[in-house]
Amino acid sequence: INTLNLEIFKIDEYTGDIYLSQRLDRELKPFYILQAQAINRSSKQPVEPESEFIIKVQDINDNHPEFINEPYVSSIPEMCPTGTTVIQVTATDADDPMFGNNAKLIYSILEGEPYFSVEPKTGIIVTSWPNMDREARETYLVVVQVKDMLGLTGGYSATTTVTISLMDVNDNGPTFQHNLYTFAISESAPVGTTLGRIMADDGDVGLNAKMNYSLEDLEESSTFTIQTDPDTQEGIVILAQVLQYNTDICICNHHHLSKYIFFLISMTFHDRTTLKITVTNVDEPPIFYETPYNWKVLESAQVGTQVGTVYAKDIDTTNNAIRYSILKSSDARQMFKIDPSNGTVYVANLLDQETAAWYNLTIDARENSEHIFVTNMHQPLTNTGI
Repeated sequence: INTLNLEIFKIDEYTGDIYLSQRLDRELKPFYILQAQAINRSSKQPVEPESEFIIKVQDINDNHPEFINEPYVSSIPEMCPTGTTVIQVTATDADDPMFGNNAKLIYSILEGEPYFSVEPKTGIIVTSWPNMDREARETYLVVVQVKDMLGLTGGYSATTTVTISLMDVNDNGPTFQHNLYTFAISESAPVGTTLGRIMADDGDVGLNAKMNYSLEDLEESSTFTIQTDPDTQEGIVILAQVLQYNTDICICNHHHLSKYIFFLISMTFHDRTTLKITVTNVDEPPIFYETPYNWKVLESAQVGTQVGTVYAKDIDTTNNAIRYSILKSSDARQMFKIDPSNGTVYVANLLDQETAAWYNLTIDARENSEHIFVTNMHQPLTNTGI
C-alpha cells in the first residue's frame, strides 16, 4: 500500500487482506484511493503491475441536524389571512444525503400551534389561525424541531425558536374618553386663547394612532378651532374669533375626529363628542344713553324744580339697577341734587346768573356691583332776570 495511507490501512503481506487501523469519518473524507503491488519475496521484484482501488466510506447516522442562520425573527401584519408565509427555517445534516435516510430532514412545530404550522419538508412557517389581533397579543415564540431519518425512531433532532411579531394595522377606531367636555371662557379672552384639551384613545400604535381632530360644520364652528398636539395626540380647543357675551352665552358644538389610514383598512374611523363652551361675562360699566346732556333752567326756578333726567343702562345680562349721584367736585356749592334711583336732577339752591351763568355737573352712574361709569353734564342757565 502507498505510504500515504499506511497509518489508516494495513495489508497482510502473505494473504493480501487489507485491514483498517483506525476509525474513519466519512464527513472528513468520504473515500480513499489505494495503490498496492505484489512483490517476490526472494528477488524483491514485482510480479505484477501496481494496482489501484478505491475504498468508499459508507455513511452511518452519526451527525445531528443543525439549524443555520439563527436567530430567526420575523413580523407579519395582524389580521393577515390563514396561510400567510412567515419565514423559512433551514437545517443541515452532515451525513450523506445520497445514502439512506440519514440526512433526510423533517420539520415540525413543538410550540406555537394552533397559530402557526410548518411545511414538513421545506421548513416554511405559515399562519394557521385567522384574524390574529395585535392588540390582544403582539409576540409569539414558535419552537420548531427538525429530525433526520425522516423522523423515524432512532434519529437525531434539533430545535430552534422563531420570534414572530404582529405588525399593527389600522383596525381600531378612536374613542373619546368622554361623551361631553365642558369648557368656560371669558368674553374678554383674546383670540388664540386655549380653552382646554380633549383626548381620544386608540388601540393602534404609531402612524395608525395619529389623530386629526376637526369641528363639525356648524354656525359656531368658525368661533373656535381645534389643533392636534403632535406629542400627546390631544385635541387643543382654541378661540378663533372675538366673543360677545350677549350673543355667545352658551355654545354647544358637536366635534369629531378622524385618523390617518394605513395598510389594509380602506375606510376612515371616527368618533364624535360634544363640547359645551360657556362664555362667562365680564362685568362692564353702565352706559349713558346720551353724553353730554345739555339743559337750560331759569334763574328764577324755585328749589325743587326739575331740570332734566339722565339715563344709564347696564349692558350686562344681569341688568343691575343703577344708582346716580353728583360728584361733589363738580357742584361744590350743592346747587343741584339728583334722585339716586331714576337720575332726575333738581334745583337745590336759588340760582343767580350773575354769579354763575352755567354749571358743569359730573354725574356718577353706579351699578349695585360697584362698577362705576362717569360722564360730564353741562348745565347752561337761562337768564330770566331777577
